[in-house]
Formats: sequence, C-alpha cells, structure tokens
Amino acid sequence: MAESNFGYSFTVEAFILLSLGILIIFFRVFLNAISRGFQGLDWDDYCMVFVMVLVYTLETVTAYAQGAFWAGLANNGMTDAERRHLDPRSYEYYLRVNGSKTQLIGWALYILMLWLCKLSVCFFYSGLTSGLRQYDTRLELCYGILLATFIATECTVLLGCRPFHHNWQISPDPGNHCQPAISKPNLWVTVVLNVSTDALLTSIPLCMLWNAKTLPLRTKPSLSLIFSGAIFVMAAGILRCALILSVSNFFFFLPSFSPPCPAQGREHER
Repeated sequence: MAESNFGYSFTVEAFILLSLGILIIFFRVFLNAISRGFQGLDWDDYCMVFVMVLVYTLETVTAYAQGAFWAGLANNGMTDAERRHLDPRSYEYYLRVNGSKTQLIGWALYILMLWLCKLSVCFFYSGLTSGLRQYDTRLELCYGILLATFIATECTVLLGCRPFHHNWQISPDPGNHCQPAISKPNLWVTVVLNVSTDALLTSIPLCMLWNAKTLPLRTKPSLSLIFSGAIFVMAAGILRCALILSVSNFFFFLPSFSPPCPAQGREHER
C-alpha cells in the first residue's frame, strides 16, 4: 500500500509540474505576443514552447510509463544468482527488459530537454545583448560549448554501453555502465556538464550587470541575486545525481497499473 501511495503521489506531482511548466511558458509567450505581436516573438519563445509541449511531455510520460507499465523494474538491483535463475520467458524478465529500454529513452529525453532549455536561454541572451558587439564572441563560444557538451552527454548515454543491446541485458550482469537506471558514467557526465554549462550561462548576465556603468552600485547585488536563479537549478541537478547514487534499487507501483497474466507477458518474448 505504501508503494502504491508513493507511485500515485509521484504521478500527481509529475503531471502537476508539467502542467505548471506549460502554463508558465504559454503565459510568457502570450504576454510577449501582446506587447510585440506574434511576428515579434524570438527564437527563445519558440524553443521553450517546443521543449514544454513536446520534449518535457514525452519525458514525463516516459517516467510515468516506467512505473505504470514496467513496475519500476530494470536490469539493475539483482544478484548474480537472481540473474541466472530468471527465466527469459517469465513476466519479470519482460518487465525488466522493457523497463531498461524505457530508462534509456528517458535519459535521452532528459538530456535533450535540459540542453534545449539552455539553448533557449542562450537565444534570450543573444537578444538581450543585441548591439553589444563585445558579447558576440562570448555568445558564439557559448553556442559551441552547448553543442559539444550535448553531443558528449548523449553519446555517453547512447554509446557508452557496447554492444547496444547490453543496456537491457539481464544475464550475465552487463555491469553498471550498462544499467541505465543507475549508470554512474551517465550520471557523472550529465551532472558535471549540466552544472558547468549552467554556470557558464549564469556568468553572461552577471558580467553584463557588473560592467554596466549606468546602473547604481546599490542595485547590482539585488539584480545579481535574480540572475543567479540558475544556482538553484545547479543544486537540483547535483541532488538528483546524489539521490540516484544512494538509491540503487527503486521500485514503485501505481494504482492504475494492472499487470497482464504471465501468459500475456510470455507472448512478447516469442
């Protein structure tokens, strides 16, 4: 019952956050459209709408499916003996294989969502610094770093385990790097590059602010605090990594989850 309640709470929280995100972005775009007209919308507006409506929605649905359809199971959290004795025709085997595949899809979508959000911020800064040529090189460098780190992170997740089908292998143990739910290479590469690029993006408006000669000095600390909101995002990314590393085996069931009988599970293995 506790697992079921937790699964229900997770589902409610995930979809409430998704709804709030979509509402905030559409409210922002709506206000921009009123003030500048739809033809005045910038790349950052379109990018965030794409992220929220498509990528974040898919990422949330994937997280829901991991619990609702695959019972939170993947190819981790098993002893060598359990791996050897798990029948490939069993329902648990079917859940673990598909759960691992879903975890991998979730990783790819999560990284895509993060880096598209960073790209949107970069687009916003490009508009903010329009006409300030001293920031052109810095922003071009920022675009290049975002592209390089995105490719590096996605390649770590999608190509770090070879051959590819080992990402959902049960027996023998494929190793931590081939267990998408708790892969340490995936976690460390993602958190390091995520936090470092967030710090890079945060530095751009702070440099603009403190170099501005027309702003009174007394207003700069409070404005710096506003632009430093990304520190919270960086802290959340670090905490997410720490949580996954500390909880190596995570199970939850949702009330809506109605598992088919073992015969139905075996049909998928034929």
